[in-house]
Order: sequence, then structure tokens, then C-alpha cells
Amino acid sequence: MDQPVLRPVPRPGVMEIAPYVPGKSKALGHGKLHKLSSNETPLGASPAALEAYRSLDKLELYPDGGAMELRQAIAEVHGLNPDRLICGCGSDEILSLAAYAYLGDGDEAIYSQHGFLVYKIAILAAGATPVVAPETNNKADVDAILARVTDKTKMVFLANPNNPTGTYLPFDEVRRLHAGLPKTTLLVLDAAYAEYVQRNDYEAGLELVSTAENVIMTRTFSKIYGLAALRIGWGYASEHIIDALNRIRGPFNMNSAAIAAGAAGVRDQAFVRSAIEHNSTWLPWVSDELTKIGLEVTPSVCNFILIHFPQETGKRAADADRYLLERGCILRQVSAYGFDNALRMSIGSEEANRQVVALLTEFLKTN
Repeated sequence: MDQPVLRPVPRPGVMEIAPYVPGKSKALGHGKLHKLSSNETPLGASPAALEAYRSLDKLELYPDGGAMELRQAIAEVHGLNPDRLICGCGSDEILSLAAYAYLGDGDEAIYSQHGFLVYKIAILAAGATPVVAPETNNKADVDAILARVTDKTKMVFLANPNNPTGTYLPFDEVRRLHAGLPKTTLLVLDAAYAEYVQRNDYEAGLELVSTAENVIMTRTFSKIYGLAALRIGWGYASEHIIDALNRIRGPFNMNSAAIAAGAAGVRDQAFVRSAIEHNSTWLPWVSDELTKIGLEVTPSVCNFILIHFPQETGKRAADADRYLLERGCILRQVSAYGFDNALRMSIGSEEANRQVVALLTEFLKTN
């Protein structure tokens, strides 16, 4: 006879969650380290954001629970209503709040095949069932998503552009997706990499949110703003959605340093333009150079690329990863995303980019 479990037991679904594993930060070799595993900007943070961070005092006081200074700065820069904004501990928190507010037992939520791992975590943590829609050419497929919508579908997550593929959907496709969803289904547009996209047919989601009652767009300060250490994210949606999320978020979910640095950083658009210029120079260079040496690179509009390796013993992604780690270059393994033979590389400094290309050239020749 089975003995009863005499300890607290997590509710169904929790133990199905695979813990999120961030990119490695340590290499195997010695010497200079190039960490290109977490899509961090090589330019650091805005000088204005750093000054705001360093000027903070009164650490004995609680932060502003509504992050008004930050919401007003975001609204000012993007031309938005601050009452329709919510800020959080990275956009991950906003994604989770949305899941907790709108999903429960018996509900379903859809995300694409190679979508951000946090979506599945948030869905399961809310007690709902994740539904995966296959992609076409490593890109979200609107028809595949819509084909999986049922009366149980309460949420659809769409990373646009997507991590780790770097691909995106033109905004007419996003609008087609939205038009095909029930009015009671929340469309979550995760635009963490929006600032990097230089395409005329792309839109992060602000216009759709302004006219729709069932859409929320999320953004982050961890990428182009270089404030990953402070964990700053924000969401934009109809006031009824923001009201629901505010009812369940922690009362002081953002610290004062994050609020101050974020407000200063978002206003420093000259810094953002310099980051865009750097990425616009080195993203195509790295992609072209790796293609020249025989590697397949998924076309990316972000600050990273997905590199596919040969199906040959000694030349696979795991072999390349080990070779790079021994020489001080850290890329990201992406088998958890369904790419067993690929590595994701963040676009780094000129030195880092050239080093990776040189090492992979050597790797393919010697293995």
C-alpha cells in the first residue's frame, strides 16, 4: 500500500515546468572573455541612466508603487497614455501577470514552436494548458496558430520578433492573427527586440493596442537600453487589462533604482540610435562572414543570430560550443528551443564579433 505524502504537494502542473536556464557566463579557457549568450548590448547603459542610478539616495524609503516617473517617461517618448502602462521586474513579470490574470484550470494558451521559454512556464504556473503551433521556416505561422484556437483558448503569445530565431511577422500578418481570434482571447505581443527592427513592414503593436480591447504589448529595458541588471519591463494595453494586472502585481514590484535609471534611459534616444547603428553594422557583417565559411544563419532582425552547424561528427553545435568556450567565447545552446544543432550568438563588440568568426573558421577547418 502506498504511504501518504506527508509534506506540501505542489498543485498539478507545477512540477511539469522545466526551470528556465539562462545563458552561460563562464568559459573554460583563460584570458579575455566574450559573453555572447544572453543578448546583452555591447555598448553598456546610457550615461544618463547610469547617472540617475548613481544619484539615488534615501534607500530607507519604499519606491513609488506605481512607478509613475517611469511610466510618464515611457509615455512621453512613445506618445502614450501613462494610465494604460504597467511596469514590472522585466517584461517576464508582465507576461506572467497576464497569464495569472486571464488563465486558469481548463484554459488553453497558444505559442509558436520556437517561442520564448517563459510562455510555457507562465501558462503552466497559471494552471492552464500550453498549446504549441508549428512554425514555417523558423517563423511564426498565423494559420497554424488560428487552426489551434478552440473555445478553451484564452491567450495567444506571439514574440515579434522572436527569440531565438530572430525572425518576425509583418504587421499585416499580426493584424490577420488578431482578426481571427475571439474577442475574449488576449493576444500578447512580446516586442522585447522591437527597437532593433529596421523593416518598413514591422510595427511593435502600439497601434493595434490603441484600437483593440484584447491586446497587450510588452517591452523591455534589458536589451537595447543595457539595463538588464535592473530588470525593467513594461506593458501597454487597454485600461481594463492594466487594471486587472495591477490588482495582482506586488505593491512594490520595482525598486527605486530601476525606476530612476529607466526613466533617464528611455529619454536618452541618442543612445538608442547609437545602439541601432552598431547593430545595423555588425549584424549583417557577422551573418555574411559565417555564411561565407559554410554555416547556415537564420536571417535575423534582432541583436543576435541563430547559427546552424553541419550534421557531421566533430562539426556539430555541441563541438563548436566546446571549441569556443575553451577559447573564451560564450554562445548560447538552444536545444531547449528545439534546435539541437544550432547556437545563438549575440552581436557583440567589434573585437568579439571578429573573434567568433575567426574561431569558427578555424573550427570548421580543423575538425
